[in-house]
Amino acid sequence: MGTASSLLFKSRRKNVSKLSKKELQELKSTTHFEAKQLRKWHRDFVQDCPDGHMSKEVFRSIYGQFYPTGNASRFVDYMFNVFDANKDGVVTFKEFISAISVTTHGSIDEKLNWAFKLYDLNNDGFVSHNEMLDIVTAIYRLHGRFSNSIDARDAAERRVNQLFVKLDKDRDGKISCKEFCSGFKNDSFIVRALVSDDLTEGTSQRTTHVT
Repeated sequence: MGTASSLLFKSRRKNVSKLSKKELQELKSTTHFEAKQLRKWHRDFVQDCPDGHMSKEVFRSIYGQFYPTGNASRFVDYMFNVFDANKDGVVTFKEFISAISVTTHGSIDEKLNWAFKLYDLNNDGFVSHNEMLDIVTAIYRLHGRFSNSIDARDAAERRVNQLFVKLDKDRDGKISCKEFCSGFKNDSFIVRALVSDDLTEGTSQRTTHVT
């Protein structure tokens, strides 16, 4: 646990605030972490965000380091949108550790529901073709697989067209959470398409891996 958290934060201060007993008990009951782990995560979080709020800029600088070869900015912004559960423009420690808990230790259903939120950019409960295209394009650019944005977009569109054939069971032009989760669990093509190295290489370190 200590190794994982140290990858995300660089220690800059020795004196940091502590979680209250009430906060610690709440997080123990709502996450998959023990008290010692929560204290470690919180200490590292406060070292980078002493006011208790992680801005998009700080989030981008922390997660961007994991993608040195590609253009990470768009995808990291999409990630921030999911971490920022109440959409107030910042990520609190509770929001942060809740997301980390689900994506690293949650059940398959918890992880799939979290992944669905990543694709549902406007939070309307459905993933449109354009939303999935935006995410997949961002992932391709993230890994620097294409020399220009046009090639990345074209490759992403081909992949998304394939995925929609598989996932959009009622052919209404959008994918519900139920369709997304059911398709992911029951179709090997979708599993490969959404969590293969092509799309989410190394995401176990960055919370987007859902297997």
